[in-house]
Amino acid sequence: MLEKLGIGEVPDRLHADLLAIGAIDNGNGRILFPPALVEEAIDQAAKTFILHGRDPERSIEVGGNKVYFGTGGAAVQTLDMDSGLYRPSTLEDLHDFTRLQDTLANVSWFTRCCVATDVPGNYDLDVNTVFALLKNTSKPTATSFTLAEYVAPIAGMLDIAAGGPGEFSRRPFMKAHISPMISPMRYGEDAVDVVYECIRHNIPISCITAAQAGATAPATLAGFLAQSLAETLGSLLMVHAIQPGYPMVFSNWPLVIDLRTGAFSGGSGETAVLNAASAQLSNWLGLPSGVACSMTDAKAIDAQYGMEKGITSMAAALAGGNLIYESSGMTASLLGASFEGFVLDDEMHSNTYRALRGIEVTDENLGFEAICGAVLGEGHFLGGQHTYAAMERDYFYPKLADRDEPRTWAENGAQDAWGRARIKAREILRCHNPAYLTPEQEQEIRSRFKILSS
Repeated sequence: MLEKLGIGEVPDRLHADLLAIGAIDNGNGRILFPPALVEEAIDQAAKTFILHGRDPERSIEVGGNKVYFGTGGAAVQTLDMDSGLYRPSTLEDLHDFTRLQDTLANVSWFTRCCVATDVPGNYDLDVNTVFALLKNTSKPTATSFTLAEYVAPIAGMLDIAAGGPGEFSRRPFMKAHISPMISPMRYGEDAVDVVYECIRHNIPISCITAAQAGATAPATLAGFLAQSLAETLGSLLMVHAIQPGYPMVFSNWPLVIDLRTGAFSGGSGETAVLNAASAQLSNWLGLPSGVACSMTDAKAIDAQYGMEKGITSMAAALAGGNLIYESSGMTASLLGASFEGFVLDDEMHSNTYRALRGIEVTDENLGFEAICGAVLGEGHFLGGQHTYAAMERDYFYPKLADRDEPRTWAENGAQDAWGRARIKAREILRCHNPAYLTPEQEQEIRSRFKILSS
């Protein structure tokens, strides 16, 4: 596809840069990429890189065989903890979600999960989104830029948080989510301009391809994967033309629609297998992989919610997806975000990590002496030293999932997972009020930007 069909609607600056590295203009408005050029871009791409946290202890290495769960999305509705119904997402919600996830061990990086619908204007929205992340978490973060002209001033805000002019670029702790490819097979000029600006300011990037099966990509799963892979390689070729080896997450996100209605379907079995396959393709190329899973279509925190999140996130993790986006708190086919969902998903990820760890086989773990002792002695393993050691080493013990027998569960109020998670989320939001910006840093940011939160 890249060699014979190529990419269309190439912005002028990118057009010149692509021709300079060996791409070909076919004379009909499309740029073609010889196979040798594609292979060169793959060979010279960054295979691993550090995604820094403001707190160095929270930094993560992206690539290789590492698997991390994180967030994403742009939910315009929040599942209200009081009413149990959806309402428009607000800037206060974004601050609260950021505070909440800051305490959750299995959210490895945080991107906004909701859009502050009460903030007018794209620039103010981008500014206040970044401020919410800076104020409320020291994890690696990510954001998006509506227009390229917003990057420089927001980079100035990041410098304030980093300690002074130029400090952010020396150790960037925020990456950009950009979708420079419009399916099928064409570039988007505004997003391409953002890529240039992010590279100029040393902001790592996730170049996201988000085609939809049967709409902007083939309905067949194989055809979908072929087109989506070609498009994400088109993003890599763009980065290669600008600055070879620049840190880029190869974010090839296959999305599915219900072909009966056209509605997005984030919790389907097709989503599970497509994103797992996408991770495998990226890993086969040796590129840092990003996929999107755990995007339930359920509106309530119910059986559908758990089933869809479980099968899609586990599939992506077992396939080796380096960064698994949308994996925490997202509901209602990405239209909603839930505080309780964040808490429940964090526990789900702990179980997934336990599964990824697998089974260690050693002489000690095989337990021949322990088996002999039980068989020839008391006839059980309860209380044995071998059991105690395994109890601490080999098992994960949930704090939210209920393992009581039915009578005890009833005596304790017959509470469901939604209720237990609501209590936990409220406790975190009541107690966790971090101050990751100094008073001087916050004052300087407020003097230079229109910050709408208190």
